[in-house]
Amino acid sequence: MLSHGQVVRLIFGLKLRELRQERGFTPAELARACDVSVSYLNEIEKGKKYPKADKILSLSKVLGVTYDQLTSLTLSRRLAPISELLQSDLLKEFPLEMFGLDPTRIVELIADAPAKMNAFISTLFEIARNYEMRQENFFLAALRSYQEMCDNYFEELEQDVRTFTVEQNITTTAPFDTTQLERVLVEKYGYKLDRETLGQYTNLGRLRSVYQPKTKCLLLRPGLSGTQQAFVLGREVAFNYLNLKERPYVNANFPIRSFDEVLNNFKASYFAGALLMEEETLVRDLQKFFANKKWAPTQLLDLITKYDVSPEMFMQRVTNLLPRHFGLQSMFFLRFDQATAANDFVLTKELHISRLHNPHGNELHEHYCRRWISLRLIQELRQQPATTGPNIALGAQHSRYYGTNNEYLCLTLARARTATEPAVSVTVGLLCDDALRQKVKFISDPAIPLKVVNETCERCPIPDCEVRSAPPVEIERQERQLELEEAVAALVNGD
Repeated sequence: MLSHGQVVRLIFGLKLRELRQERGFTPAELARACDVSVSYLNEIEKGKKYPKADKILSLSKVLGVTYDQLTSLTLSRRLAPISELLQSDLLKEFPLEMFGLDPTRIVELIADAPAKMNAFISTLFEIARNYEMRQENFFLAALRSYQEMCDNYFEELEQDVRTFTVEQNITTTAPFDTTQLERVLVEKYGYKLDRETLGQYTNLGRLRSVYQPKTKCLLLRPGLSGTQQAFVLGREVAFNYLNLKERPYVNANFPIRSFDEVLNNFKASYFAGALLMEEETLVRDLQKFFANKKWAPTQLLDLITKYDVSPEMFMQRVTNLLPRHFGLQSMFFLRFDQATAANDFVLTKELHISRLHNPHGNELHEHYCRRWISLRLIQELRQQPATTGPNIALGAQHSRYYGTNNEYLCLTLARARTATEPAVSVTVGLLCDDALRQKVKFISDPAIPLKVVNETCERCPIPDCEVRSAPPVEIERQERQLELEEAVAALVNGD
């Protein structure tokens, strides 16, 4: 990430170059007037060097500005977007090294072509404003890109889990014994567990845990399932064992303060999932499941029961293991929420391994295709009578995108709405290619229906769709635009 010193040097260099060009000086002329070498002046303008006070004073006199004007961190209006970016938390906190980017190279790009970079940055800012993209959205998008770049498998975290279980004499036999995590938190890390206080805050119904760092007290909401407690405790162990300092203190919907906090929360969640679903055992179980020549939803449900985890935790863990152990790298993961039948479906999580697969999120407030199994299972669960236990539906579907050859085998688990939780579906979509046909034997099971799908109703030309939720207004707009273009072309050509 860019240091404060780098930002100061770069802004000074950009300002110096702009003033020199405005005053009509060549680098050689300004260097001679200020008694410095051309190479030294060039390094200053590129943000590599920061001159001493006497040289700054000399430069300010030659350029006709005050010392304070030259050293302030305010750039001209023309370069203001660059200044805004450089001084924002976004660039200061973003770990460029994690993506293999050298911060000094970013500095050089901006210094070499400030006007072009300024135009590019202004465009990004305008797009962000138009689509209401906040800093936290950018950080979350960056995290997804990092996961996708690594095929969502992190060997160092898997090894950390293995080392931890040996050091603390942890048994990972499924279902995981959660009391082991309580022991570690209390005896090794000095935690206190409070299962009463959070229950007094009824307005925080979805908040499962709060960590109080001053007292090292972990507040757990009364009535959490064993699955929910295991995940919360697993994350707390990870924050301590991995020495992750910047972290959220609540389990959901926390205000994002930095990218490090987002990344550390992901690492702790990954650690917890790998702890509750041990890698080698789950890989063997998945191999058996994929070896079935018939789609066996009850066997998939048995695996979730065996590991005593939520559908979302299970499917997310599957996305860790499929690329590494099965060679299935063209896949996506989606989570949809729907609070009530009157509410829209909201895509709350997405991940695309290998490429940007369909479907993906959109910020245009359009209606996602109801032919997706992700949405259909939620609707089917809503129509069933309520039960006292967890109401879960499983399904598989071949989804072929309208007008393309892209087809995915979609495996979906959905959970009905509860008093405190929305209805949720989680889907792993696997591109139907030769690799999938070799690994998943039930891919050709005729019991798995084939559906032609699209992205959103507004952009879908499928005629007489039985589940359409909105008219194809975008398709109609495109058709009108095409008619207009053809009419103009005919008029121009004199036809």
